[in-house]
Amino acid sequence: MSSEPRVRLKESGGWTPWTLTREQAGTLSESELVEIGTGPGDTWKLRARGAKGVVGAVRLGRGPAAVQLSIAPKIPIDRILYLLGYAADHIRWSEEPVDGAARPDLLPAVGYAFARSAGRALRPGALLGYRETEDTLPVLRGRLRSSAQLRRRPGLALPLEVVYDDHTTDIPENQLLLGAVRRLLRTPGLDPGCRTALHGLAGRLDGVVAPVPGAPLPRWAPTRLNRRYQQALGLAALILNGDSYELDNGRLVRVDGMLMTMWRVYETFLGQALGEALRQRAGGRAETRDTSYSLDVDRRHPLKPDLVHYLSGPAVVADAKYKPERERGDLYQMLAYCIRFGLKDGHLVYVSGVEDIVHVPVGEGIVRLHRHVLDLTLPHQDLQARIGVLADTILSARSRALL
Repeated sequence: MSSEPRVRLKESGGWTPWTLTREQAGTLSESELVEIGTGPGDTWKLRARGAKGVVGAVRLGRGPAAVQLSIAPKIPIDRILYLLGYAADHIRWSEEPVDGAARPDLLPAVGYAFARSAGRALRPGALLGYRETEDTLPVLRGRLRSSAQLRRRPGLALPLEVVYDDHTTDIPENQLLLGAVRRLLRTPGLDPGCRTALHGLAGRLDGVVAPVPGAPLPRWAPTRLNRRYQQALGLAALILNGDSYELDNGRLVRVDGMLMTMWRVYETFLGQALGEALRQRAGGRAETRDTSYSLDVDRRHPLKPDLVHYLSGPAVVADAKYKPERERGDLYQMLAYCIRFGLKDGHLVYVSGVEDIVHVPVGEGIVRLHRHVLDLTLPHQDLQARIGVLADTILSARSRALL
């Protein structure tokens, strides 16, 4: 049994007291994941840093300074899994039961979701694919590499430098699955049942080489052949990308565990889900984090709204705001988008607060900055319906602006 203290905090939660050594408190302070204050004796008061929006479970520090830290999300786990369906290559969780409600911690919920999804993907057997392989053989297989043959063995008939397509399980899709399995097995907080399922998945991927930790992930493209893998692959990428987070100075820090930045998840979810709803109702195309436009003529200051919906030109601009507080900078940012895109309406979508419209005089006209609320604690069917209502509201505002 580990002697490391297990600190459990909640995203946007208040101060809670914990008994720690000075070294362990220093580890938490250096992580930039928590705010920390002193208390009586060996007691320290801690709370998750709200601006970070980071949730998950990690092991920080080494030796006597080591601490296990868990930051629980402020919204229910099954809603998190629903959002991740859009954040992980736009997988639709609503098409099947989401069992996150039975698992109160994020990491076990994601582990079980991945184990279930990967197990279903691998049930017919591991996917096979062709991989180009260069080799030296006594007989011709595939194609002769003429330049390599002349460079390495001028005047010799054998052996031959060849290149051929090898039918193998060691393809990017399987590499990602195995990498996620091993990543989860190294992560604190998984229960024995999930670990057993993950070991079973590893056994089905015999002959596959997992990605090297820290190296770029293998690239894959969705096709008809790998359709049964796609949900599991989205989660695998999420798991493999969750082993690091960004400090305030921009430096990426690797951790023994898995973290998610909720504002990034929410931005991706809103861009994908709202963009799809707008396309269904009005046609056109939706671009997430669109960088086609810049604030200045020299293109030194690119704009990057979370969603731009195009018809003949930019028709809708929207930005997701996960933070609970509202800042004037949000309005200034959206006003810049509207002026640059030539729109009379801009849409900020918060996760809490009151809906309103801010009217801003621009030249001889008015730009309306709409502040909407999308309650992420709603059941996922209601959340999906609310996205549809939001799309209708946005398109109605555009129609009025065109009159």
